[in-house]
Parts: sequence; structure tokens; C-alpha cells
Amino acid sequence: MAEYIIKNGFVFDPTQGIKGDKADIAVKDGKIVKSTEVSSKAKTIDASGKTVMAGAVEIHAHIAGPKVNEGRNYRPEDKLFTYRPKSASSRMAGGFSIPTTFKTGYEYARMGYTTAMEAAMPPLYARHVHEEIKDTPIIDEGAYPVFGNNWFVLEYLKNKEIENTCAYISWLLEATKGYAVKVVNPGGTEAWGWGLNCLTIDDPVPYFDITPREIVTGLIEANEALGLPHSVHIHQNSLGNPGNYTVTLDTLKLAEGFKAKNKFGREQVLHSTHLQFHSYGGDSWANFESKSKEVMDYVNKQKNITVDTGCVTLDETTTMTADGPFEHHLTELNHLKWANVDVELETAAGIVPYIYSPDIKVCEIQWAIGLELALMAKDPMRCFITTDHPNAGPFTRYPRIIKWLMSAEARKKQIESFKHSAKMVEATHIAGIDRELSLYEIAQMTRAGPAKALGLSRQYGGLAPGMDADIVVYDFNPEKPHKPEDIEKAFSAAAYVMKTGVPVVINGEIVSNGNKRTLWVKAKVNENPQVMRDIRDKFLRYYSVTQANYDVSSHFVPNPHVIEVDATH
Repeated sequence: MAEYIIKNGFVFDPTQGIKGDKADIAVKDGKIVKSTEVSSKAKTIDASGKTVMAGAVEIHAHIAGPKVNEGRNYRPEDKLFTYRPKSASSRMAGGFSIPTTFKTGYEYARMGYTTAMEAAMPPLYARHVHEEIKDTPIIDEGAYPVFGNNWFVLEYLKNKEIENTCAYISWLLEATKGYAVKVVNPGGTEAWGWGLNCLTIDDPVPYFDITPREIVTGLIEANEALGLPHSVHIHQNSLGNPGNYTVTLDTLKLAEGFKAKNKFGREQVLHSTHLQFHSYGGDSWANFESKSKEVMDYVNKQKNITVDTGCVTLDETTTMTADGPFEHHLTELNHLKWANVDVELETAAGIVPYIYSPDIKVCEIQWAIGLELALMAKDPMRCFITTDHPNAGPFTRYPRIIKWLMSAEARKKQIESFKHSAKMVEATHIAGIDRELSLYEIAQMTRAGPAKALGLSRQYGGLAPGMDADIVVYDFNPEKPHKPEDIEKAFSAAAYVMKTGVPVVINGEIVSNGNKRTLWVKAKVNENPQVMRDIRDKFLRYYSVTQANYDVSSHFVPNPHVIEVDATH
């Protein structure tokens, strides 16, 4: 492979503690190396006056699979006026809140993202998830199977069978080629089969005689017994309801007493996702208010928890989640079209369009809460920028979120534009926060932090020798005066993006589809005949497909990057 040297850029790399020093980054055989290890024939990329970071890592987005594809079919209007024509290196691509697979890869790459995780894979439809991942260019991807409403998990944890839970997790990760343990509305989505929900961590799950508290603690115990690269990744109960911050705190406290056990450098046992949707005060939409301070005060003190923000971008978008009862609740609020599906023994999902209007007080407060979470974070290595794409807005708005976080002026301008700005300010903390995140902190929240939380810090998220050559150059000079809009412009279209040593973006345009990989975890456990019998029995009795037609075979994952874990004893 070609050799490169990226010269004279302002480098921001939290993995090495580099905070804007002028430095050269050398690349050889797809890896970052010491500058002395490349020859005089190395191609020079001049980054003078520009910002250099590692490729960004998306820890949570809905970008592949049946509900994403259903959203595309069900919302043809989302594709209007958003198409990019094909070029020599790219396919035609369209869609705004639910972009096509091609546009997903291209737009992430243009922003400097080189890795992204699909946040909720229904195991029964894992083949379709991987078909879409395969179809998405450039970026490395993995997917989180959902476990929190799975019949096997509920039965094993009800009986305190942690070893059987571990064996089942191991089997399902391999069967689906999945990456991590995802929990969505634990117990609540299963309750939805009876038209019910679990709104607190102690609500009983119908039939199974178990509570969300037991589901979450049991899965944390199993996750650490296996030593998986990522912690349990949880979407808490009571998402999107006024007053739900108490449920959030109750859930986060379940991590107390647990210590991370793994070989990947991960220090946390629980990741709380799209925290904005879980940080609400009040007892109705009339007195709805921010409780970001209460939530972040706790998160800041607990070193074994990571979070992502779920920032609202003030766009029309398409909500989609494996939290079926929430989507039904949402369609009763906005009276827009609704799709809902139950996935046999595993999960459920719903889809509802939504408009986060700057003329609606609730939306204004939601916007503030998402930013408050990031601005109140004392450790940017444990708080990551997301929109829960597309639920709070499309991922293509990350540059705008970065602008708001880096510029108090930009936030002030946005607040002044709101129809209910005075009431919004009264219900939130945003107007009293003057903190402006630095480029180094942005690198922590979008690169080094997510990579470490995923157990991938030896490979992604940094620029140290030996790491993958995922490198981004932004046309932004941190030493020169700038306007807030300059930040958004720079992060929207990178000047240069390299993926594993291959240039994929130059001046905001796609020049190569690179060599993408699919990340999945193979966790080896002791043989467990009981679990294998249970699996065979339930496939014969309940599933609409045979076990042979369930597993994701290798041809669905043509370029795998397997993370191996040995949990035998």
C-alpha cells in the first residue's frame, strides 16, 4: 500500500494527550507509523492551517435493518429534493432523515466518520441488517442485537441462571454476527404484546415474573462474566415521558457495585443511550422541564457509566425504535402515521414521523437538554455526541451540534429565535451555561471516548503509531478568529479523509469507497447442552423460521473483523 505523511496540521488526539500541537502523521500499510518509518517516496498531504483528528466513531445510530428500510418505504416524502447525483466514485444517493445505504456511508465519511454502530438489531432479521451494512460504503460497521425483551433472557434471569444467560448471549452474538448486548425498554416491549408497558424498573413483566431491575442487573453480570468489549448498552424505561429522570437515575444506580472485567481497556459496565430523552422533569407537558443537572450530577460521580446525548436538531425527522409502546404513545400525541411490529420471541418496534419545531416549547426544551448534558459533562471521555439518528434528528446535523457546543454565541442566537424563548429559559439551564467545548473535547466526545467505550481504543479513535490509519483533516485553523458558522462548515465537509490508509474524501467529495469491514464479537464459552436444547425447542415450538434459516452465514458478512473473547473456565 502507498505511504503518506500528513504534514504541519494542528493535531488533536486524546489518546496521546495532544491538544493542537503542530505535528506530522505518517501512514504505511494502512496503519499509523512513526515518521521515520516511511520512505522519501511517501505522498505528502499539506495540512498547514488545518485541524487533524482521528476518524470519528458513531456509538449509536439506526442506520441499517428492517425498521430503517420500512421507514424509507413508508416515508417517500423524505427523499424529496435530497438526492446527490452519481459521480465517478459514488452512487446516486438520497434521503434526509432516513438516507439510503449509499448516502449513509457517503455522508458519514464527508463529516470525517469512519466507524458506525447500528444500535438495535432484531435477531430474527439480522440477515437483513447485514445486507444493508454490506451495501453501505466506506465506514466500518457493527450492530447490537436486542436482548432486554428476549424470551430466553427473561426465563434464564428469572431463575438467576447467569451461566445459561452467558451461553445464550454467546450463541446469539455468533448467530447474528452481533457486537454487543443492547437493551431497549427492558421488559416493557415484551409487555407490549399484552398492550402494556413497564414504566419503572420494578414493574412486572407479564407472564415472566421478572422486573426491569432484574433484567438489567442480570445482563450486566453476564456481560462482565463474558468480558465483552462493550458494556451493556441500555435504552431505559419510560423514554420520552415527563418526570422520567427518576426512572433514569434508578436504572443508572443499578450499575453500582459492578466493576468492568475485560481485556479491551473498557472501564464501564453500563452505557446509557440518548440520555436527552430520559432527563425530563415535570408531571405533564404543561410543566415539562429539564432535569439534565440532576442526571449529570450522578453520571459525573460514577466512573463505571458512559452516556450519549441524543441531541435534538430542530428538524423534521422520522422516529424509529424497538420501544414499540413509546411509538404508539407518540402517534397518539402527534396523530401522524404509525407503523408497529412485534418480532416473535425477541422485540418490537415502531415508526412515527415527527417535527421538532422551534415554535413549540417542548421541542425547544428538548433542544436545550441535549446540549446541557454535554456541557455539564466533567469527563468528555464518558459523554458522546449523538442524535439517536434519526430519532432526535439526522446524523448529518452533527456539525451543527458541534457548533452549538463550541460557541455560546451560536446557542444564544438559537435561543433568541425561539417562539417561547423566555419559557424555555425558565425550564432549562442552557442560558446560564457559558462553557464552550474545545476541539480537544470534541475529539474526546466523537473519537477517543466512543472507541474506548466500545473496547476498540487500540484500533480506532486515535493517531498513535500502530492504530488504523483513519485520519481526518478539517479546513479549520484553531489559531485564527472564526465565526460559529465556520465550525459547522468545516465539520460538514472534511478537506481530507483517509480510511485504513486509503483516501476516501478530498475537499468534501467522495473519491473512493475504501475497504469497509463488519465488526462482530465471537465469545467462546463452555459447552452448554441445556441452552442448546432450549434453543432447538423454542425454534420448533414458536419461531416462524427454522434455526438453519436464522443464523447469519458468512456470505452475509464478506469482510468481517472478528473480536474474539475467551470466557471458558
